[in-house]
Amino acid sequence: MHTVAAVQMISTPDVAANIAAARRLIGQAAATGAKLVLLPEYWAIMGLNDSDKVAQAEALGQGPIQDFMAAMAREHGIWLLGGTLPLASDDPERVINTTLVYDPAGHHVGRYDKIHLFGFSKGTESYDEARTIVPGRSVGTVDTPLGKVGLSVCYDLRFPELYRAMGPLSLIVVPAAFTYTTGKAHWEVLLRARAIENQCYVLAAAQGGQHVNGRRTWGHSMLIDPWGEVKTVLAEGEGVVHGQVDLDFLAGVRASLPALQHRTM
Repeated sequence: MHTVAAVQMISTPDVAANIAAARRLIGQAAATGAKLVLLPEYWAIMGLNDSDKVAQAEALGQGPIQDFMAAMAREHGIWLLGGTLPLASDDPERVINTTLVYDPAGHHVGRYDKIHLFGFSKGTESYDEARTIVPGRSVGTVDTPLGKVGLSVCYDLRFPELYRAMGPLSLIVVPAAFTYTTGKAHWEVLLRARAIENQCYVLAAAQGGQHVNGRRTWGHSMLIDPWGEVKTVLAEGEGVVHGQVDLDFLAGVRASLPALQHRTM
């Protein structure tokens, strides 16, 4: 058994305030016995404008956001999957929306740059991440004591071929900032589908509430098992969800319904 946890936040334009909130919530997650902790997308900054994150972009290996994540992993002796933070790109107007992974010694051991950039327009609600984000190009996984973990971010959830490209996984992580509109309609069903079709656990850490910039995010951070059952969920507000990754149960699901072996393409 491996205890894992997801942190749910309502991030603000103030990086220091978000770091303080994350420090408290990571501490709560570690207190549950979790050895792997996931932060949500945009945990470090949800700006008044989409372009605000560009001013906070850090070079890889440098900056207060990365220093904080490394310190938290080391202090609590956990695998910390840092939701996403803005990394500097070659385009001064855009950042890379990146998940960084830290081992219990605080070493940076994994990275995934969000590939699929969210675009949505309905009525007065409109989003276009491509204006401020450079898309990633490579699938990301990391080997941990609970097996291979597949890295993905928010809108990636709608693209099942991304997860197939990762190979067999013990756990998929999905840091996210799903909007209230799309989250209410699609969040849980997509997460459960990814768990069922890949026969692995799915841990999702979301933004969950009304933000200073007027945006409302769906929340519902959760852990789902390989049979597609939601094991724990937090609807809205700051907090932590935690649960067990049982590799024997995972193996049993794959043995009784060997769908991954039945694939023909």
